[in-house]
Amino acid sequence: MDTIASFFSFITWPVSWVIVQFHKVYGAIFGPDTGWAWGLSIVSLVVLIRICLIPLFVKQIKSTRNMQALQPKMKAIQERYKSDKQRQSEEMMKLYKETGTNPLSSCLPILAQSPFFFALYHVLSNIAEGDEVGVINQSLLESARQAHIFGAPLAATFTDSAQHVAALDASLTSVRIVTAIMIILMSASQFYTQRQLMMKNVDLSVKTPYMQQQKMLMYIFPVIFAVMGINFPVGVLVYWLTTNVWTMGQQMYVISQNPTPGSKAQDSYLQRLLKSITSHGEVRGRRRKNVVKAIVVKGSDRNENERRFFAGLSKAGFAAQADGTVIKSDTIAAETEGGAAAKRQQPKRQTKAKRQASTSQQSTAKSTEDAAEEPTTSLEKKPQDSAQDSAKDSAQGEKPGRPSRANSGASRQTKSGQRKGQQRPKHPSSKK
Repeated sequence: MDTIASFFSFITWPVSWVIVQFHKVYGAIFGPDTGWAWGLSIVSLVVLIRICLIPLFVKQIKSTRNMQALQPKMKAIQERYKSDKQRQSEEMMKLYKETGTNPLSSCLPILAQSPFFFALYHVLSNIAEGDEVGVINQSLLESARQAHIFGAPLAATFTDSAQHVAALDASLTSVRIVTAIMIILMSASQFYTQRQLMMKNVDLSVKTPYMQQQKMLMYIFPVIFAVMGINFPVGVLVYWLTTNVWTMGQQMYVISQNPTPGSKAQDSYLQRLLKSITSHGEVRGRRRKNVVKAIVVKGSDRNENERRFFAGLSKAGFAAQADGTVIKSDTIAAETEGGAAAKRQQPKRQTKAKRQASTSQQSTAKSTEDAAEEPTTSLEKKPQDSAQDSAKDSAQGEKPGRPSRANSGASRQTKSGQRKGQQRPKHPSSKK
């Protein structure tokens, strides 16, 4: 570790200078020789570095999402050229170039932090040995050696001997308790950060080898930090614990506000957005409008979470527009209410016995009505009706070649056999 740290000695001076500047500020508040002054100086160094690395973190997020989206295509290339490794590598590089994806982008924040991490390790190692380093002169060196965090010197490690710890004016028990707690917290924060990424911010609808790799890293990284942590000075443990907590909080914010499409985090985000739209009647904020706009542009390529979001908008009576806004749609609301009313008015389902009984009752009632409504045939017309018919026939006259209405009625009555009347004479040629 000392050899690696000496390799990054070129950045030792800037790191030591930043720590000393923060120490002046905190030393004026807590005292120059206290653990709070030196510990908070290291924490502030971490915060400053992570703020400078935010652009790389954003690039890491984009690269990780691109890699997740490319996993099905990468798997297809591996299956197609599994017997030709060279062609497989060429197709992979071609795919990365076409999509603008860099596989190493996901490692950029860690790689960028490495020089600062090893430079800090080099500074603390020299403090433990009593050697001046960077801008830390002899007076600052004595002040740093006297600084303790919960009874553990900044330069002490879990594996130090009792004599070495005694030289730093501390006890071996307190050093090992403090370092053990910090190693556990460091590993736990790393595990939770990776688990949060896997469980909430991954598209679970696509099963790829990338997910299995991330799951393995979720368990491997904490073990690596625990094994390496016993050789880290307390000041380095403060640095690494701080950067893990920063990463965890930063990732929680990104997952909450800019989740991966198709993930559980996206479903939670869209449900919160839907609740906000129904409460205020509009999309508030430019970033939220961009989210709605991106979903509208997708069209039929929307995932299940996005389709559920649009269904909720329609049910609430809103329609999303291409510019990311929403409008109140009375037609949609009316159709929704009408559909709900029709659904409520549907009769309850009856049993087979009840349906048979109801059918039997309806058949009996229908037979009774038919019998009651059957017209009775009158044997003779009413006088009033006969007079009206005679007057009508006299006024209009009978048309030639057609029998009179009386004869027609008599003929119809004879055919029906209901009453006897005047019969039509037979033709002379017919047989009797």
